[in-house]
Amino acid sequence: MTDVLIIGAGAAGLMCAIAAGRRGRSVVVLERGERIGAKILISGGGRCNFTNIHAGPDNYLSSNPEFCRSALARYRPDNFIALVEQHGIPYHEKKLGQLFCDHSSRDIVEMLRKECDEAGVKIETRAEVIAVRRESGDAHFVVESKSGTFETKRLVIATGGLSLPKLGATNFAYRIAKQFGMAVIPARAGLVPFTFSGKSLEMCRTLSGISAACSVQVETSLVKKKAVAFSEHFLFTHRGLSGPAMLQASSYWQPPTELRVNLFPTGDARAWLEENRGSRMRLDTLLARRLTERFAVAWTAELAPLRPICDYSSEQLDAIAGRLENWTLQPAGTEGYATAEVTVGGIDTRELHSKTMEARKIPGLHFIGEAVDVTGWLGGYNFQWAWASGHACGEAV
Repeated sequence: MTDVLIIGAGAAGLMCAIAAGRRGRSVVVLERGERIGAKILISGGGRCNFTNIHAGPDNYLSSNPEFCRSALARYRPDNFIALVEQHGIPYHEKKLGQLFCDHSSRDIVEMLRKECDEAGVKIETRAEVIAVRRESGDAHFVVESKSGTFETKRLVIATGGLSLPKLGATNFAYRIAKQFGMAVIPARAGLVPFTFSGKSLEMCRTLSGISAACSVQVETSLVKKKAVAFSEHFLFTHRGLSGPAMLQASSYWQPPTELRVNLFPTGDARAWLEENRGSRMRLDTLLARRLTERFAVAWTAELAPLRPICDYSSEQLDAIAGRLENWTLQPAGTEGYATAEVTVGGIDTRELHSKTMEARKIPGLHFIGEAVDVTGWLGGYNFQWAWASGHACGEAV
C-alpha cells in the first residue's frame, strides 16, 4: 500500500507529489496521458507563464472567496521562483508581474520531473483510472487503473477541469466528488474568447487581426462589487473578440450580460475631441490616430454621414465621447472549453479544508488545482494556485 496516490500529473499533482515525497512519504502518480505536464508544455505560447509576482487572493474567482487565502499565503510566488532559480532556469518578466521562461516550457516540466525523482516519486503514464472505491474497514482507497490496482490511505485528485479537451481534459474530478456525495459548483469555460452574431460578427470578421487598448467592464453577481473591469488590449477575431482584456472579462461574464468597452482607457475622450475641435479632419480620420484606420472606419460606420470635427456641436461631441468610453457589445457566447484556458467552478470549496485540501466528509480524499472552485486571472495566477494548493496538500498527506 502506498502512502499517497495522486491522480493527474499536471502542475498541481506534481507539486503535491514533490512536497509529499520530500517528507518521506511513498508517492505514486497516475497519469492517463502519454506524458506529464501536458498543459504546462503549451502554456504561455510554449514558454510557460509559470507565476505572477503579484498573485494574491483578490486575483481569484470563487463562490467562497476566502478559501484560497491559506494555501496562497503558505506557498508564495517567491517560493516557486526560488525553485526555478535553484534549477538554473532563465526567466523574465513580460508585463504586469507575469514571469515566463526564456527558453521553453519544457524547462519547468523537466524541473518538476527531477524534483519528483529526487523525492522518490513514482510516475505511471498511460494509467487511466477505471474505478475508485473506499474500503470502509480500514478507511483506505482502492484505485483500479489500466496499469494495475493501487491501494492507499491518501488519495489526491489533481485531474483539472474541462478546459482544453484536446489535451485529455475530462470531468473525472467532478465524477469522483459526486460519487462520494460532495457538491460541485456548475462548471463553465473561463479565460476564453467571446463569440458574436449579426452585425457585430460582421464587424469582427472585417477587423480580424486588429488589436487595440481598452478597459472592458462586465456586471456580475460573482463579486461583491457587482462589476469588474480589466485594462489591457483586445483582439478582433473571425468569430468575435479575444485578447487579454476580453479573456479576463470572460471568467466573470454570464449571458445575457453586455460588455462595456472604454476605448480611451488612459485618457478623456471628450477632452481629446475638444483639443482637435478646430481640425478640418473627418471624425474617422481623426480616430484613426487612436484606433487604426480600419477600426476607425468600421467604428464610425453607424455615425454616417461623417463630417469634419469642427462641424460637430458640443452635444454631438458629448455623444461621440460617451460612445467611445462606453461602447456596448452583446456577446452571443464564448468559444467554450475547446479554447478556454481554465474552468470556472468545480469542487465546492465548502466541502474542503482550506489548509489541507482534504474533503470534510471523506477523510483521506483530497482535491487540488483546477478541479477546485478557484479560478485565477490571466497571467500566471492559475499556475500559482496549482503550486500553492498542491504544496498545501503535499505538506498534509
